[in-house]
Amino acid sequence: MSDLFTDLESGPPPPAAREPGDRPLADRLRPRTLADLVGQDQLLKPEAPLSRMLQRRRLASLILWGPPGCGKTTLARLLAKEVGEPLLALSAVMAGVADLRKSFEEARKYRARGRRPILFIDEIHRFNRTQQDGLLHEVEDGTVTLIGATTENPSFALTPALVSRCHVLVLDRLPETALLTLLERAEAALGHALPLDAAARRRLAELADGDGRYLLNLVETIADLPPEPVLDPAALADLLQRRLPVYDKAQEAHYNLISALHKSIRGSDPDAALYWLARMLQGGEDPRYLARRLVRMAIEDIGLADPQALVLARAAAETFEQLGSPEGELALAQVAIYLALAPKSNAGYVAFKAAMRSARERGSLPPPMHILNAPTGLMKQLGYGEGYAYDHDAPDRFSGQNYFPEAMAREHYYVPTAEGFEAELKARGERLAALREKREAGR
Repeated sequence: MSDLFTDLESGPPPPAAREPGDRPLADRLRPRTLADLVGQDQLLKPEAPLSRMLQRRRLASLILWGPPGCGKTTLARLLAKEVGEPLLALSAVMAGVADLRKSFEEARKYRARGRRPILFIDEIHRFNRTQQDGLLHEVEDGTVTLIGATTENPSFALTPALVSRCHVLVLDRLPETALLTLLERAEAALGHALPLDAAARRRLAELADGDGRYLLNLVETIADLPPEPVLDPAALADLLQRRLPVYDKAQEAHYNLISALHKSIRGSDPDAALYWLARMLQGGEDPRYLARRLVRMAIEDIGLADPQALVLARAAAETFEQLGSPEGELALAQVAIYLALAPKSNAGYVAFKAAMRSARERGSLPPPMHILNAPTGLMKQLGYGEGYAYDHDAPDRFSGQNYFPEAMAREHYYVPTAEGFEAELKARGERLAALREKREAGR
């Protein structure tokens, strides 16, 4: 399973000497030097940690985190070449503990000759906890310098012990300028320009969605087209199938996009809310999950500023159950718009958290005797219910009695805002507080 790269000066031959078409274009165009790497300039700035490592010609163990096709594997190869050390490569999708042991044995032979071998593990997040722990000793004692590549957030996908021994480098999705540079290089390798007008070239870069490898795969799909007719974006769309967006419902993209949707609604931006809702639906997210989250937003971020928000959110969820996709998704879109434009208040949420805190701190205090029922004669003799004022018989239907435990000072949890319906609740609360004060003073 181990793949040992010992010829560190090898790389793609110059365009004139490239073999004809038996290797994928993405492999043929792999950069030969770090200067040829596109879209990751932030990693190679003079003050960047990686640049300082290269100046010393000694790498720390690294985790390369970035989306598919951004150059993680290429960067690992180039770093090994730059520092002049052998590269041992594994894929975590295929490798097991036995493959790790074999790589460590090879690494020890290099170490005995004074070399500092680099162990590159692609898709390192696919290793389970035991396999990740199996790396720790050899990384710690310097048997290997680890470079792991992952598309998943290391904070979630890798063990804390492994992350603590590595420097995490974040690679960006490739911007349009980098993708267009790759497109030019591909045309140079092919020996001819693609039959695309300027708008279609930009559209091809958009379809790649930040993934350089996918862009080059698209180029290979249209590389054999005749020079005429020149394609515009519409003709290109007819030729190529639409790529599904990069989205993994169980991983970080899921949490990032639902966070974006929630914060767009909280921030009263209906257009952004619709965009993120559409992104998740197109990525294959379960609409029922989105419906539940919209109900949560109605409770958590709108609350009593608009009590109708919860009613509509639940109605949208029920509508989806009745209609299914795609018609039921329109109900979710409409309620997302409503929630974004509704007045916002988290006063009920804050009040409940404060009440929960009080309950934890003083949860053993009994209710005051006057609000306890007295269904037996003994309980009446003990004073249960004595002095209770029936509010419906009081002026304004408000007695102003104390309902907190007698050993606890009155708390004030709910502080309504002046937003929407909550403004009415605020005014009513202030009026009742004044009445309570007046009646307590008269007792």
